[in-house]
Amino acid sequence: MSRCIAVASGKGGVGKSVVTANLAAVLAMNGSRVIIVDADIGLRSQDVLLSMENRVVYDLVDLSVGSCQPEQAILASEEIPSLYLLPASQFSRAKSLDPRRFRKILDYLRLHYDVILIDCPAGIERGLRNVLNTGLDEMLLIVTPDDVSIRSAERAVQVMETKQNIRPRLIVNRLDPMFVRSGEMLSAATVAQILDLELLGVIPEDPVVYRSILKHRLFIRYDCEARNALIRIAMRFQGKQIPLRTFTEPCRRLFRRSVPKALKEVTAIDDH
Repeated sequence: MSRCIAVASGKGGVGKSVVTANLAAVLAMNGSRVIIVDADIGLRSQDVLLSMENRVVYDLVDLSVGSCQPEQAILASEEIPSLYLLPASQFSRAKSLDPRRFRKILDYLRLHYDVILIDCPAGIERGLRNVLNTGLDEMLLIVTPDDVSIRSAERAVQVMETKQNIRPRLIVNRLDPMFVRSGEMLSAATVAQILDLELLGVIPEDPVVYRSILKHRLFIRYDCEARNALIRIAMRFQGKQIPLRTFTEPCRRLFRRSVPKALKEVTAIDDH
């Protein structure tokens, strides 16, 4: 049975699209047939994150108006079997995507894919509401542990519940354990308590993530803390009972707190 999941955020810049791309890849590597639907009309990014930017000919809006067939618009990953992308239009606006036609596209995708991850536009405007009118099964909310992101997320949750009557599950992204231990940053548990949402997982701040983006590669291709955290999230997403890691455990030695870590060499796992 297919699952159609919207991945949203109250504001931009919290890592929603990066988390979506990498989560989809992990699920595909675990045996599911997964498609990402980039619904961020006018600001598409999934094609770049998945190294498909030079292969896009048709997009979601083209498919919705009948300018192409699904097999012409949907791209298969050349690196990860069973991972696919339906890219967004780069030069259209949210109003170009009719919610009824979008729902028909999702109904078609349900017949061919195990998991459909919809990368929603940031914020709570028309683009998000178009997605919420399509009959979703689940929703994920990506939040960073700061007041601005949390406030925006609170409003997004209200919109989601009004449209879908489903409470999203929470992923806290870019958490810095040192800042949490010093009291400068909220813990993931506190963020979940404020939003009153189930915490699906925590992804720590990790320089490898940004360096992987610069290389147009997914961070799950590298041995790093963010990768390990996302693997645990994917396992919970698939129904496995995996304990939550808080990333607030004290350092083993006080000396380590005063000496900055050396920049970790970034080597792809499959390059060994």
